Amino acid sequence: MSAPTPQQGRLAQAPVVLRGGRWWLDGEAGSVPASDPAFTAVLDDFALSMAAADQAVANLRIRQDEASCADPGGRW
Repeated sequence: MSAPTPQQGRLAQAPVVLRGGRWWLDGEAGSVPASDPAFTAVLDDFALSMAAADQAVANLRIRQDEASCADPGGRW
């Protein structure tokens, strides 16, 4: 089983972007590839944590919706 990989795109309103499997520091003057392995490892970990948190919230919303449908009177 392979390790999960972060999703492409901007990281949580931060000036870093994952494109083509590589992190880029993104600013008004342009983009610079992030090359420090320790820094990019932290970005990978943070991106994976954010994705896991987003998934957990989505799962909670689904469960909440299912509970609302199961009890239309609004009682638990």
